Amino acid sequence: MADPTDREYVDRAIELADEAVERGNTPFGALLVLDGEVVAEDRNETLTENDLAAHPELTLARWAGRELDAEERARCTMYASTEPCPMCATGIHYAGIGRVVFGVAGETLDALTGDVVPIPCAEVIRRGDGDTAVEGPIAEAAAMELHESVYGES
Repeated sequence: MADPTDREYVDRAIELADEAVERGNTPFGALLVLDGEVVAEDRNETLTENDLAAHPELTLARWAGRELDAEERARCTMYASTEPCPMCATGIHYAGIGRVVFGVAGETLDALTGDVVPIPCAEVIRRGDGDTAVEGPIAEAAAMELHESVYGES
């Protein structure tokens, strides 16, 4: 069972995803926690920035690569409203983020939208011979409620 703190952070990622929708984007949010402190947060900006790579998980992995040293990145946990896609998982791997916890599985979202690349984050990390621990889903109903409000129920 997930740590209650994990759920609180994933709930915050879902709030960030909701803020992304309010700003005209699709519902994805993420944050980075280092030694119990939130050090960065981001919301999806793919539509408003006209940037297909403006996923919050990739943006945070890139931020961590610039702003934190390797040891700090290894101690970080990234919390995401939705399982990071293969592009984001690769960025997380290259950044050396130590742990990822997500709200809803990409496969579950794909059943609703039909446009998720169906390769689990943990599989991308494993195939890259990475050390990142991947945990989830831990808030599937809450995360899917937001996705369903945007994409319609399946």
